[in-house]
Amino acid sequence: MTKPYAQFGAIVRARRTELRASQETLAHKAGLDRSFVGEVERGTTTPSLETMAKLAAALDIELSALLARCEQRRKNEVA
Repeated sequence: MTKPYAQFGAIVRARRTELRASQETLAHKAGLDRSFVGEVERGTTTPSLETMAKLAAALDIELSALLARCEQRRKNEVA
């Protein structure tokens, strides 16, 4: 099973791709460094709740909806 922070990163990347935004654009909107966004997307860092909220806002999605996508992905991996 994938670790939760890796799932979160994959969902962030998928949403960013849906919006056709670059990591740089997302980072700017979220007030984060582009390399940090890359680390989040790769699942090599564990973002704080504050960082997750910033990313959700920058991705124009509620944090709860973003986390729900993570939960759905986890359920699909288990099935």
